[in-house]
Amino acid sequence: MKVTNLHHRPMGQPVVTTDETFPETVWTEKVTPIDRIPRAVAMLGLLAICLLFWQTLSSFQIVSRIILPSPVEVGRDIIVVGTNLLSGGYMLKAFWVTFQEVLLGFAIAIAIGFSLGTLVGETTFGERAVLPYLVAIDTMPKVAFAPLFLAWLGFGISSKVALAAFMATFPIVVGTAAGLYAADENARMLFRSLGASRWQTLFRMKVPSGLPQIFTGLKIGAVGVMAGAITAEFLGGGKGFGELIRVAASQLQTPRVFSLILYLSLLGYLLFWSIIWLERKLVFWHRASVSGIDEHR
Repeated sequence: MKVTNLHHRPMGQPVVTTDETFPETVWTEKVTPIDRIPRAVAMLGLLAICLLFWQTLSSFQIVSRIILPSPVEVGRDIIVVGTNLLSGGYMLKAFWVTFQEVLLGFAIAIAIGFSLGTLVGETTFGERAVLPYLVAIDTMPKVAFAPLFLAWLGFGISSKVALAAFMATFPIVVGTAAGLYAADENARMLFRSLGASRWQTLFRMKVPSGLPQIFTGLKIGAVGVMAGAITAEFLGGGKGFGELIRVAASQLQTPRVFSLILYLSLLGYLLFWSIIWLERKLVFWHRASVSGIDEHR
């Protein structure tokens, strides 16, 4: 029930309205002690727990060291691989080959993904005719296409770049189409009333407003491009890190496999966070968390 107090109100003071039936309630999120732990401390703590568990499995020989070497053995091999990379040895040449495959594949995936995403998001033909085929291809296990790319393009770098681009294209297509669909209807009407052309509306309104979804597709594609390049190298004929991993695994050099995987993950991490850095520069107005990572913590 609304009660308005009009008695003894000084001249010029606004009328105060209170709600006695539904008192004002302020809802606050409950913060636990765990939530107060800084991110760096939490990450280091989790890493320490995992390494301790790993070392326990190795020390008590619960798992054979041939299958799972100890963290100390892996650490030593990480230093060996790092020394070889810094000294310009054969591993640096292999790393450079994989780096080229990843960058070229990602560049091709961006070009194809943005083009197809624009076709799907902007045209009726793309939505009705092209999209069903894209969905059908996307549901297929893309790794199974690797032998076909090797047969078509040979065992050189071309087949690795092609498979890397193939695995990274579809998230970019989905992100681009979703971003264009998400354009505000009022903004569409405003551009239409101002006589803007279709291309002007696309590049000056739809693409800028859809950048959050587009960057989401780019970040997912950055993960896929690494998987595509390494998978193609596993099948032979490559001179990159994937070939080094395949040879080390065939010789049961599991510490070397772990260390090579670590340096590959650093490459993927660098690519992923480069996209996040670019997103923060271009989409500074979008305050949502980046890839599930809260920026404010």
